Amino acid sequence: MKNQIKCRTRRMRNTLLLAGLMALGNAHASEELAKVTFGLDWFAKAEHGGFFQAVATGIYEKHGLDVTIEAGGPQVNGMQLLLAGKLDFVMGYPIHNINAVEQGLPVVSVAATFQKDPQVIIMQPGIKSLSELKGGSILVANYADTTFWPWLKKEYGFTDDMKAPFTGSLQPFLSERADAQQGYLTNEPYTIGRAAVDANVILMADEGYPPYAGVIETTREMLNEKPEVVQQFIKASLEGWRSYFKNPKPGNELIQKSNPELTPELIAYSISKMKEYNLIDGGAAQDGGIGTMTHERWEETFDFMVDTGLVNTGVDYRKAYSLEFLPESPIFLE
Repeated sequence: MKNQIKCRTRRMRNTLLLAGLMALGNAHASEELAKVTFGLDWFAKAEHGGFFQAVATGIYEKHGLDVTIEAGGPQVNGMQLLLAGKLDFVMGYPIHNINAVEQGLPVVSVAATFQKDPQVIIMQPGIKSLSELKGGSILVANYADTTFWPWLKKEYGFTDDMKAPFTGSLQPFLSERADAQQGYLTNEPYTIGRAAVDANVILMADEGYPPYAGVIETTREMLNEKPEVVQQFIKASLEGWRSYFKNPKPGNELIQKSNPELTPELIAYSISKMKEYNLIDGGAAQDGGIGTMTHERWEETFDFMVDTGLVNTGVDYRKAYSLEFLPESPIFLE
């Protein structure tokens, strides 16, 4: 009888021990983070601040993600790496996304970092508007031919003989060898201002240039196989932006580790311009929350592309984006 009791007791102990081990294993499994790699569109900068902030402050981990941020650059093709499975998400551009759909590539935008494209035209002090620039000289990079240059031609009558190559150097503009040049609202105007040139800066988005910028892109396979990861990555990234605008110090430390040449002064300037021009929280984001996108805005971008010959009219541009993975409860900066 005693032996039977001992056996039953031993079996109970073993059962409890097994249950405990299983519970411990399940706890560890629940704590496992989904590994995600996110590719930037350029070297690390303040315009990526919310993503670095989400890493630095543990926001991604809170949402079950282990996120690695890969810097971009002139020799990095983020979309190619995304399609090759080297990246899970990339920071892209709607025009390129629609072009990809035309080529049959399964790339989908799921959120927009910038409600306004920060692309600007910087003009000499005596030129006050884009209309006044018509017939003058302007420095633009090659990629302008497939983005904002057709828009300038259509809206302001610019002609190709106005163009000269923009190589990244500001010297032609500073020495007044050009009437204007392209730039990024959060970058070149700062350096030009430090050179004591009181240039006029026009944000093309405020003049009607339609695309979003800094869209978060992934593949259709990712949407189908890991929808919860997509949702959590978007939500955590937007929370990162909210945190970054409150106290950017943690994110800035990671940004400068990735890009040591970036000065604290330029970072502060970039943040101030993102806020001043409502790049992240303007437009539909005022009601829909940051990251939001709308069918109307994508249609407007597609119509512009068709009108300027950047895409064929038969392309189903709606395959280029999805609104299904945006947070159910909008996230606002304040």
